[in-house]
Amino acid sequence: MKPREIRKNVYLVGAVDWDRRLFDALIPLPQGTSYNAYVVVGEKKTALIDSVEPSHLSELQAQLAELPAPDYIVSQHGEQDHSGSIALLAEKYPQATVVTNEKCKAELIDHVLVPEDRFQVVADGDSLDLGGKTLTFAFTPWVHWPETMCTWLPEDKLLFTCDFFGSHLATSDVYADEATAYSGAKRYYAEIMMPFAAQVAKDVEKVAQFPIETICPSHGPLFGRPAFIMDLYREWAGGAPRNVVTLAYVSMHYTTRLMADHLTAALAQRGVAVERFELTGADIGDLASSLVDAATVLVGTPTVLTGPHPAAGYAALLMNTLKPKARQIGVFGSFGWAGKAPEKLAELLPNFKGELLAPVMVKGMPKAEGYAALDALAASIAERHQGLASR
Repeated sequence: MKPREIRKNVYLVGAVDWDRRLFDALIPLPQGTSYNAYVVVGEKKTALIDSVEPSHLSELQAQLAELPAPDYIVSQHGEQDHSGSIALLAEKYPQATVVTNEKCKAELIDHVLVPEDRFQVVADGDSLDLGGKTLTFAFTPWVHWPETMCTWLPEDKLLFTCDFFGSHLATSDVYADEATAYSGAKRYYAEIMMPFAAQVAKDVEKVAQFPIETICPSHGPLFGRPAFIMDLYREWAGGAPRNVVTLAYVSMHYTTRLMADHLTAALAQRGVAVERFELTGADIGDLASSLVDAATVLVGTPTVLTGPHPAAGYAALLMNTLKPKARQIGVFGSFGWAGKAPEKLAELLPNFKGELLAPVMVKGMPKAEGYAALDALAASIAERHQGLASR
């Protein structure tokens, strides 16, 4: 694409990665992604803010060729999808200085081999005068690495946020359609921001001091109404969980699936919403998104030898890493001759500080006693969800 002017002498550049379907060999990308960078042209100097995944460098270079050469290359975050091309850009533009903070400088030296003599290190609140355009740097750690920062352009009331407020979405649109932006933004928050929810909430309020007219992230579309995405982040990071159960299960011989079916119906009958995931085919991004709101998480697993099914173990590791705000987690499933599936799953959840519900495990096929235990579990969850808002 050509550079797109979003304000006078401020351009959206970068690349749309329409076909990418996996990020970091971990995160599914059902809608692709983008690597947004921005060029701010002042009366005296020009700054490039962030770059692109190295495989898309030629696209960025073609866009930069149509604009004044950068005097500054601002790195807001050291991860390769935003800074992986900076060493090559620094070589192409020998007059350019790489502007970042001390922590990010170290990452750029280690991860992408930017020469140490190319840096200008800035502190929180420092400004860079381009001539009629001013870049002010606001440190926003742990959204989602320790060195991340935002860049405020007061003359145009633009906030450049890198991963903060982003979404993995390949689109030709510049601005987000709020009706369709919600799910992608929530999924993105769940996958990389949720483990740092307390710090995220603080960073939202830190940037809220600026009279922002547009939020310019480095993944996905821009937000022309900042309150939309900022209020969502406030809710996701700091709000109470909702009357939702995330039910993730795997079944080898139908028995655990029968228990999942019964639990789903029993919870729905008691007014509890269920978001259900069969773990051998579930998209982990969808599962992560469900965890943002859920007050209770239920993991269903058959017993493999003496422990949980590996897919259930992976789900537990994911939950432990993402640190959702669920208040309770429970385990259900079946076993053949013996097993310690609930205990071994609990060992995979050291970060969970809520209540571990009494497990419901049955030998072989569930019978009347097992179904009664599932009903009791559903009733106890419904009682614990009293007063929680719906989805």
